[in-house]
Amino acid sequence: MLQDEMDMDADFNDGTVQGQELHEWTVDADSSKTRLDKYITESLGEEVSRSQVQLWITDGHVKVNEEPVKSNYKVSQGDHIVLSVPQPSVVEIIPEDIPLEIAFEDRDVIVVNKPRGMVVHPAPGHSSGTLVNALMFHCKDLSGINGELRPGIVHRIDKDTTGLIMAAKNDKAHASLAAQLKDHSVNRRYLALVHGNISHDQGTIDAPIGRDAQDRKLYMVTDRNSKHAVTHFTVVERFGDYSLLELKLETGRTHQIRVHMKYIGHPLVGDPVYGKSKGIKLNGQALHAAVLGFVHPSSGQYMEFSAPMPKDMEELLAILRGR
Repeated sequence: MLQDEMDMDADFNDGTVQGQELHEWTVDADSSKTRLDKYITESLGEEVSRSQVQLWITDGHVKVNEEPVKSNYKVSQGDHIVLSVPQPSVVEIIPEDIPLEIAFEDRDVIVVNKPRGMVVHPAPGHSSGTLVNALMFHCKDLSGINGELRPGIVHRIDKDTTGLIMAAKNDKAHASLAAQLKDHSVNRRYLALVHGNISHDQGTIDAPIGRDAQDRKLYMVTDRNSKHAVTHFTVVERFGDYSLLELKLETGRTHQIRVHMKYIGHPLVGDPVYGKSKGIKLNGQALHAAVLGFVHPSSGQYMEFSAPMPKDMEELLAILRGR
């Protein structure tokens, strides 16, 4: 959770009503024009993340002057804000004894090398076999900030993307890691095999990403209802009609690398959604989260981990080198 250098001097009350945790504030002049989600997050200190506050607002648990509003509502002097923290619903996630390749683990954080085909957290159609199911069996202790279906999950990688992903084992660690992701200080480097021979050795793709207007499940480069997205790439090796890239994420939008590479005419090999249907086949996109670095939530020390490419990508590169 990010803490801005801002003096939050509002009147504040808290308590409980019918089992719900209740928070109330009256906005003062100094806080006028602040976004509602930011105001509440800062007022609660280190208790919750801004993303959790946004979920509460969306779900109607926050009212301003007795009316529901959106997260981007700008508060005014005298506004009366009420937050009714909902009681956690009982959702059973069954811990599953699924083998995990653990790169690092302590009382705050666990870093896992996720295999291809594993979904990160339960969702419709994927209630079992997920990384969360495996973590619930292995860890017993995960942060609760993201709710019952996504305990410990700070960030995600796609089902068929392999590589390093971190999870938080308590709320303090979750807040720290989420803040680092938000200010782009987490070092995330990927390896990807793409179609085409990229002639220049390095480059930056700075293009906003939003939902595809024709298919809401997909994303595209667009100026409409989009978010800033930046991907840096370096060519590691060339194979005629293919290029191996190292990519560094400056932002972390959904499907960012896959969308950006399609946008510049070099889609990922094996990508069933944004890729080409001809050429080399792979069971999922040739994308691997190879390096993950962050500041440890408790020690304050920078830590960096790396994971080798999966066997199928290594074999594919060997074939291309031998042509």
